[in-house]
Amino acid sequence: MFRIRRAQSTVAPVAPVLPPARRRRALLATDLQDISFLRRASPALTCILLVSLADFLSGRDRYLAPLMTVVPSIAALTLRPLELIAVCTLGLLAVLGLSHYDQVDTLDDERFLYGAMVSYLLLMLFSAWVAKLRMRRAAAFAAVSSVAEAAQRALLRLPGPTVGPLRLAVRYASAADAARIGGDLYSALETPHGTRVVVGDVRGKGLGAVQTAAVVLGAFREAAYDEGGLRAVAARVEASVERHAPDGEFATAVFAEFRRPGAVELLQYGHVPPVQVTRDGTVQVLEAPDPWVPLGLGRLVPGEPTSWDLPFGADDVLVLCSDGVIEARHHTSGEFYPLAERVGPLVHGAARSPAELEAAVGRVYADLLEHTGGELGDDALLLLLSRTDRDRDLDLDLDRGRVAGELD
Repeated sequence: MFRIRRAQSTVAPVAPVLPPARRRRALLATDLQDISFLRRASPALTCILLVSLADFLSGRDRYLAPLMTVVPSIAALTLRPLELIAVCTLGLLAVLGLSHYDQVDTLDDERFLYGAMVSYLLLMLFSAWVAKLRMRRAAAFAAVSSVAEAAQRALLRLPGPTVGPLRLAVRYASAADAARIGGDLYSALETPHGTRVVVGDVRGKGLGAVQTAAVVLGAFREAAYDEGGLRAVAARVEASVERHAPDGEFATAVFAEFRRPGAVELLQYGHVPPVQVTRDGTVQVLEAPDPWVPLGLGRLVPGEPTSWDLPFGADDVLVLCSDGVIEARHHTSGEFYPLAERVGPLVHGAARSPAELEAAVGRVYADLLEHTGGELGDDALLLLLSRTDRDRDLDLDLDRGRVAGELD
């Protein structure tokens, strides 16, 4: 007996802006304020130490204390205004101590010392103003960066850990560090026609890529509920990209539909082939039998793309990614990341629970960063899918029904 499920929205509400704590962390990271005071003050303190040692080791016949004027300029790069004044005061005391050591006591020497002290104080005040200006600019940059990140979060509308009969685990990293936004996209929706998923990659990065990604996601979210077939959904998205995306922009994509238990329908538009990790750890690269051009370029070729079905068992894991993953280069040899060779042991057995699936995507992402030396040259998206226990039970019911029919 099949139970009919009413389609429910699985989209979690997203705040229009980032939380204050997140914005504060963005500001601290932008202005190097997320590291300790001693580390930020170490360049200026090192200069004080070096000038003092140079003056002391050169003897009393050489007076090198005026070189201490480099300290305020260096301190202005990393310290807050009050911190700068404190460190520069230490440098001023070092100048007085060196003057006493070098026996600067004649009238001409005292005039020289007085001029050096006034110059040092004026430079210290000017450097404090520069540090304040630097922090204001960093705050403005952090605000813009946080708004951009909030906009991307609102655009993606991160799904929950389960959508319909699927579990999801995702890692997304943008190569546009200045804005924290990129052109990779994904969405998963439970619809009256089954659970539908799209993963895509817009050409380029930055705000222009986000604009095209918004077109793709907006069209998919509407068509996924309206259209009865996966090819019709993709055709709606294709038409929207041709109409609304900037001239010359296109996006690769792979669509997936989970309508029947134990199977998945795939439709590929020039995107990275999905990878399936089966119950026994076997890795299968799911190449499209009829490859097609990216979204936005369909008018250039005759015909229509065709989808294909394949088994997707209860213990299988489907790995979807963007080209930023498979084209990530090794930090020394320059070789591409061998996803198909590495993903099997990292993902095997992850379909057992949401926690294991989340841990598995974390392992793959960590392995990717280790391959690249910790930096990514392009947007990178990793999405792992497995089926929930609800469909496992449905599979068991179907198997029991088949066995009972055979016995009858």
